[in-house]
Amino acid sequence: MKFIFFGTPEFAAIILEKLINADFIPEAVVCNPDKPVGRKKIITPPPVKQRIMNYELGIRNKIQIFQPEKLDPSLFIIPNSSFDLFIVAAYSQIIPKEILKIPQLGAIGIHPSLLPKYRGASPIQTAILNGDEITGTTLYLMDEQIDNGPILTTSHLPLATSETYESLLKKLAELSADLLIKTLPDIEEKIKNATPQDELQATYTKKFKTEDAFIKPEDLKIAQDNSASSPQVAFEIERKIRALNPEPGVWTIINPHTTTLFGVGVNGKRIKLLEAQISDNKLKLTKIQVEGKKPTLVTSG
Repeated sequence: MKFIFFGTPEFAAIILEKLINADFIPEAVVCNPDKPVGRKKIITPPPVKQRIMNYELGIRNKIQIFQPEKLDPSLFIIPNSSFDLFIVAAYSQIIPKEILKIPQLGAIGIHPSLLPKYRGASPIQTAILNGDEITGTTLYLMDEQIDNGPILTTSHLPLATSETYESLLKKLAELSADLLIKTLPDIEEKIKNATPQDELQATYTKKFKTEDAFIKPEDLKIAQDNSASSPQVAFEIERKIRALNPEPGVWTIINPHTTTLFGVGVNGKRIKLLEAQISDNKLKLTKIQVEGKKPTLVTSG
């Protein structure tokens, strides 16, 4: 089976690695261009490209890597090649309809939610924020709309109350890869029997911004003191800390008259809330980072 893999971040990299290790090697990979990372702005390849470069030369030479700023159908005119499938996992660009039609069997999308629930940019974060007990992954036949095509198959995953965005991303990527590897040998049959999504059940997620991750100081105080009348505030903030770190990063600003917090000087500075837990219905911060300082473990609060 000849296919092209589309994907850029760590979620896609985990899936690609498991595919290659299972001897499903793509003809080509399409990912975002290298970009400057960190304070020193070091030009860094995306995780998918890094994974390929970690393989031995024999495998690396089998996989062409394309990193277009913008997709163009001419990119896929490769001599002596026709493609059965495109496989798409967390590729950041919208793929035009004319490109989706290139492979003989179509393009298979991988989405880390149980579609049609949580279409869009942030299904993993949203599942944690909403306190869901079950999540999962979906393979679907892509069309020109976002996360909209008929469903091929799904796989469910219990969502632990301690799950963070990073830990859940890894679990869902591995689950997705396993489901894909199991499905590919019978992919034509799965496509014939694909089930349309129920539009009445569709929900949508958004890309979270810095302002979405702000915790009001008064809410933080309520969560830490937590009277019996408002225990939900502590749980909401704790879920937000698990869901929105490391990006965009949960933060607050303590009263400028407060000079220290857990023995750390704050003086009204911006504070990242990195880790927390719930104890007796109260929020207990366990790791913070004051602006300009290193992360600090805390034992009370």
